[in-house]
Amino acid sequence: MTDGTGVTETEWNAWRAFTSMRRQLDVALERQLQRDGDISAAEYSVLITLFEAENRQLRARDLAMALAWEKSRVSHQVSRMEKRGLVGRRDCDTDARGTWITLTADGKRAVLGAMREHSATIRSYFFDVLTPAELESLRAASERVLGVITPVNCEESQ
Repeated sequence: MTDGTGVTETEWNAWRAFTSMRRQLDVALERQLQRDGDISAAEYSVLITLFEAENRQLRARDLAMALAWEKSRVSHQVSRMEKRGLVGRRDCDTDARGTWITLTADGKRAVLGAMREHSATIRSYFFDVLTPAELESLRAASERVLGVITPVNCEESQ
């Protein structure tokens, strides 16, 4: 039975449980990063993306695409992080409009300092409460959903 939306009560219950879990997990992880690393989840996202990038740097547009953020959000976030000494910004030699975002030594220390506790918190709140079969089902379902969603920044870069 549906409520006129074409969505069943069972589907709504699953959706509500999923969105509630996602929001509360985000809040718990944000608190852990603030407490243990003195960085926000947004800062951690930028830092870990740069940490994993070749030469610990990315073009601003590539960072935006990797994070699925608007270019303006990346610009504002990077400006705040640059003031804290976590990242640097330099012009691209081959493209006058391009900018490289680089991980600084302080940024590397921050991400490495947060990484262990962040991973332990994810393990405690997520991996340890799910069975291997549930993890595999969640991975497969996530990939199917992602397959029907147009990536956020694809339309901007065209």
